Amino acid sequence: MNTIRSTWLGWGVLCIAGGGSYYFAKRSINADRASRHEADMRRKRLTEQLEFNAMHESATKTINKAADHAASPSGEASEDPAPTERQPAPEKTAKSKYEPKELYRAKKGDRFS
Repeated sequence: MNTIRSTWLGWGVLCIAGGGSYYFAKRSINADRASRHEADMRRKRLTEQLEFNAMHESATKTINKAADHAASPSGEASEDPAPTERQPAPEKTAKSKYEPKELYRAKKGDRFS
């Protein structure tokens, strides 16, 4: 049978074990976060370096800007002679079984007589 002393001892051991597991789990999680952050920062630096090199190379080359709009679609859009209009959608001729064959027309005259 459990006594007061053994109950307190059991709860104490349980709390200490829980605290220890929390400490080690938190340490592991923080290490994972730090390594993931470092990998993200390394990937960002590499991407920025590649973008900078690509910009630097494209700036040094002589490219006919009027013919190539791959880098600037808005520049291409501003050179359009006039915006085009959409063609109206063609009328549907086929009707579903729920549409009436002819439109409803109200009868003319006095309805209350």
